[in-house]
Amino acid sequence: MPTLQADTLETFSRNLFTNAGVPADEAATVSHSLVDANLCGHDSHGVMRVPQYIGFVRDGKLKIGVPLTKMNETPAMFAGDANWGLGQVQAYRLLDILLPKVKALGVAAGTMKQCGHIGRLGEYAEWAAAHGLAFMATVNSHGCGKRVAPPGGTEGRISTNPLCLGAPTPDQPLVLDIGTSSVAEGKVRVYFQKGDPVPDGWVIDHEGKPTTNPATLYTEPRGTILPFGGPQAYKGFGLGLLLDVWAGGLSGGECSRKEAPMPGHANTVVFTLFDPQFFGGQEHFLKEAGTLSNFVRSTPTAPGVQSITLPGDPERNSKKTRQASGIPISDGTWSLLVKMAEELNVAPPKV
Repeated sequence: MPTLQADTLETFSRNLFTNAGVPADEAATVSHSLVDANLCGHDSHGVMRVPQYIGFVRDGKLKIGVPLTKMNETPAMFAGDANWGLGQVQAYRLLDILLPKVKALGVAAGTMKQCGHIGRLGEYAEWAAAHGLAFMATVNSHGCGKRVAPPGGTEGRISTNPLCLGAPTPDQPLVLDIGTSSVAEGKVRVYFQKGDPVPDGWVIDHEGKPTTNPATLYTEPRGTILPFGGPQAYKGFGLGLLLDVWAGGLSGGECSRKEAPMPGHANTVVFTLFDPQFFGGQEHFLKEAGTLSNFVRSTPTAPGVQSITLPGDPERNSKKTRQASGIPISDGTWSLLVKMAEELNVAPPKV
């Protein structure tokens, strides 16, 4: 399994995008986002997406150099059409629009339709926390990606619609970024590219039977990913269903539907920002967030447990490790990157 330092991998990714015709500023934004996801341990949202994104650009499904167009705007909100632009690029444009709004009014919300895959939502929660803001977000797959069946069902009806919540604290931010399925689709794809079985409880086949074969999700007849919640999976599915409605309905885009294709190359997006200064006060918010975090961390641990983990800790721990020792890339992902590099006349880095 090849291992690369983050800056080397980011340069390689950026060169692939620019040689594919992506403007330098957009290539830099997307590459930094993808490598940051790898650093945080979320390889499902990392450079494995580079060949996918470039393929969508080549096919005309995603566009480069397009603006974020205003559909509607008030002092507290912005609804935009991303014109099928690269997701991370358009997501930061939306945040730049919302920042002065939330600083002026205390709350701001924004949506986008026809937006490319925006990557790891936790990245944007971290951005918000760095600005002293609380954050809530969701996306859907713009009517596609019917990966999750309702409890008792055998065909997918919604995508893995995530929920992300973030909050600043006096120390490290709290960032919860979860799919409403048992696992993100990209994590199944990682196992698929490795040729390894997925853990029990992730996937069922087209007959509703449990399976550990990740190919079930990508070959006909297709299987599905289970909602989160185990025996109470109706909770995960219900949350995913409502988030699908929020994302598709509020953005002016699409909710999951029968006639939509499977690729899921795009998102509809909902971002909401809160400035604590306008509510209980910034100092009060940080004090309470810090007090609660410390109280939870002080919980007595069961035998064999070294410490209590809070939302955001796994990503920070992974980043510390991978910044020091490098980012491991699965052989399947690396072979796809090298193949694309040959096509685009980019020299792969030494590993």
